[in-house]
Amino acid sequence: MKSFDYVITDEVGIHARPAGLLVKEAKKYASKITIKKGEKGAEATKLMALMGLGVKKDDTVTVEVAGDDEDQAVEAIQAFFQQNF
Repeated sequence: MKSFDYVITDEVGIHARPAGLLVKEAKKYASKITIKKGEKGAEATKLMALMGLGVKKDDTVTVEVAGDDEDQAVEAIQAFFQQNF
C-alpha cells in the first residue's frame, strides 16, 4: 500500500465538479483508492461518499492506494490532487 497526505487549497474544498472528475480518474485503476479525513474515509470511486467527508479548504486528507497498479495510480492521483484541489 502507498499513501500520501495532501492539504486542500481549493477555496471550497472537495466539491461536486472536481469530486466527479476524481471518481472518473480513480476508476481508471484496478487499485482501491481511499480518501481519509480524520477518522472518516471514502472510496475514491464513490461520489456521494467523497462529498460526505465534508473536506474544506486547508483540511489535510490522506490518500491510500492499494492494489496491483498502485505505483502508477498513486502518481496519477497525486498529480490530479495538485491540479484540482
